[in-house]
Amino acid sequence: MTYRVLFIGEGSSDNGLVPHVESIAVRKGLEISVTVPDFGLLRPSTGHSVPGKLRAIRALGGTYDLAVVRRDADRGLAQDRRDEIEEAVDAEWPGLQHVAVVPVRMLEAWLLLDEECLRQVAENPRGRVGLDLPKGVAAEKVADPKQLLKDSPAQASEYKGRRLAQFQKRFSQHRLRMLELLDPEGPVACLPSWQGFVKDLDIAFDTLGG
Repeated sequence: MTYRVLFIGEGSSDNGLVPHVESIAVRKGLEISVTVPDFGLLRPSTGHSVPGKLRAIRALGGTYDLAVVRRDADRGLAQDRRDEIEEAVDAEWPGLQHVAVVPVRMLEAWLLLDEECLRQVAENPRGRVGLDLPKGVAAEKVADPKQLLKDSPAQASEYKGRRLAQFQKRFSQHRLRMLELLDPEGPVACLPSWQGFVKDLDIAFDTLGG
């Protein structure tokens, strides 16, 4: 049996999480089909609202066995975001099983730990310029992980002038690629928020397969 999974991110560069969802399903012995809506094509616009996105997708028809919904904690508590997602699902799609993916502060914190991946995306894998990246759980305490993730590949690339400016314009693409390349058993595995993501999906897939 193939289970249908709906993935809802904050933006298209979140879609790099989908291969990780799929690999966890494979490890659990499940076959899944993941639907990733392009909310930018929907009219009227759903904005960034989880209830709005759920409402729009439900209106299109189709059935799903599980929804995976990603939101940043930003400067609030991760549990508050989980509660918001649960309330949105209960209100807009009662009975739909869901997993809330909430990195501490921002998803970019997950990507700051994999220096090898970052240098590869920076198109300079053998570069040696110092990056001063956080280690371990310190990544979840960085005040602005998104800005640090923007700055670090640019620094690692060692590009200058116009070439650097063009490289920096591709940040969303770089973020997506880093997320796709992220080693789930690498440095990110030490972060409680990543561990929670894997554990919650394990439990959800166990429920589907049970």
